[in-house]
Amino acid sequence: LEIALRHSLERGEMSLAFQPVVDARAEGIVSFEALLRWNSAEHGFVSPAKFIPLAEDTRLIVPIGEWVLRQACAEAMNWPDHTRVAVNVSGEQLLDPNFASVVVSALSSTGLPARRLEIEVTESIFLRDDTASTATLERIIDLGCSVALDDFGTGYSSLGYLRRVQFSTIKVDRSFVQGACAGNRESLAIIRAVVAMAQSLEMSTTAEGVETAEEAALIRDLGCTKIQGYYFGRPMPANEAVALFRRNRAAGAAA
Repeated sequence: LEIALRHSLERGEMSLAFQPVVDARAEGIVSFEALLRWNSAEHGFVSPAKFIPLAEDTRLIVPIGEWVLRQACAEAMNWPDHTRVAVNVSGEQLLDPNFASVVVSALSSTGLPARRLEIEVTESIFLRDDTASTATLERIIDLGCSVALDDFGTGYSSLGYLRRVQFSTIKVDRSFVQGACAGNRESLAIIRAVVAMAQSLEMSTTAEGVETAEEAALIRDLGCTKIQGYYFGRPMPANEAVALFRRNRAAGAAA
C-alpha cells in the first residue's frame, strides 16, 4: 500500500471531494471542506482512515498535502467570492519549514484571496513541537488566512493553546452532536460550554455530523453558528459543488 501511495500523485489517482458548510440561521453555503479521496489502480478505493495515517507515518503527507492545497485553492476560484475553502493540515505539514511558503505559492498561483482559505488542524498538533506549530500557524494567520480547530474536545483539550493561536472557528465533533441529539446531558453541556467559550473569544462554531432536520434545529438552538453534515450535503466532486451554486442562483431568480 505504501508503494502504491508513493506513486498515487504521478498516476493521477488522487481527487478531492467537497462538503458544504452552511450558516446555521440562513442555511446558505459559507464554505466547503476539501476531503481527499484515493482510487488506487491496485487497491481500488482506499479509505482515508487507512491511507492518511500511512501518509503521515511516511511523511508522504507533505507532498500530498501540498497537492491538496493547490487543488483546493484552484477549485475555490470557481465559487462565489464569499465562499471559503477549508483544507485539513497535519502536524507533519506544520513542522515542514517550507509550509508557509507553500501556502503563499498556492494562493499566488491560483489567485485565491487569503481570506478565502481556512486551514483546519486538530488538537494533536500541539502534542509534538508546540512552538514550531504555533509559529507556522501565526505566519499563516498573518497572511490573512483563517485557522479552524477541528475535532475539539476529543483529544488533547488543553485550553492554553487557545490563548496563543487566533483560531477563527472551533469545530464541534460529531460524537457530541449525536450525543446531544440523543438527549445525553454531558454532550449538551459540552456543546453549550464550547459555544459560550467561542463567543467570548470571538470565534465561530461549526457542528459536524448533522444528518436530520431535528439535529439541525437542536444545534441551531444551542447557538452554533455553522453546520456541516449529510443533511445539508454529502462530500461531492468539484463539478457538483459548482452546480450547487448555479441551482441556488436559479432558485433565487425564480423566487
